[in-house]
Amino acid sequence: MTSREPALHALVLADGERPARAGLDAAWPGWGDAARLVVAADGGVRLARELGLRIDLWVGDGDSAAAEDLDALRAAGVPLDLVARDKDESDTELALLAALRRGATDVTIVGGLGGRRFDHAMANVLLLGHPAAAGRAVRLIDERTRVTMLVAGGAPRGAGANHAAPADVTGDVTVRLLGRIGDLVSLLPLGDSARGVATTGLRYELANDPLEAGPARGLSNVRTAAEATVSIRIGRLLIVESP
Repeated sequence: MTSREPALHALVLADGERPARAGLDAAWPGWGDAARLVVAADGGVRLARELGLRIDLWVGDGDSAAAEDLDALRAAGVPLDLVARDKDESDTELALLAALRRGATDVTIVGGLGGRRFDHAMANVLLLGHPAAAGRAVRLIDERTRVTMLVAGGAPRGAGANHAAPADVTGDVTVRLLGRIGDLVSLLPLGDSARGVATTGLRYELANDPLEAGPARGLSNVRTAAEATVSIRIGRLLIVESP
């Protein structure tokens, strides 16, 4: 017999809108439980301070982190991965990749939504489908939102930890969503459509249905059970939960 490696939950701290610790705890109880790695993406160093988290690694081009914050990290012995400003990846992407290289199997990105740049927020959402994250659990959270992604033909994106755990399935890709009755759950296809969408534990259930890009059919479903499931056969599906 061989023992399975324990899941490594990592937190990636981005430089978008900075949620308060109390708000995160109220919206998503256990969101940071058992996190064994904290990676700050550039200005995400400020979020670490506000959330009371100790940074294990800092990654970025230094355009949004204060010099005194970086000096404090150096003095504390925190590794700094300073990269060129002319690059293809965002700082948040580099931080996610760094967490994955260090063995993270479950990643929560905080501070990746809101902020002044809508394009950055959208790019962060699309990181949930990053090829390097295949087979890993990745999600974005703030005080109002938890975003996960299902990609047909691969492992569920966003499962794991205390937030959403993968179900044992054959064929379709399925994710279990743990939350509170009455929470809102929106299902938004990426690309032309998502096919073979099925749900349980939601008021408006789908059974092998298509969701087309454009129409708002999947918007604002309502959780009717503490555990809901969503599965997909073809395509990519964003799952956006709101308490």
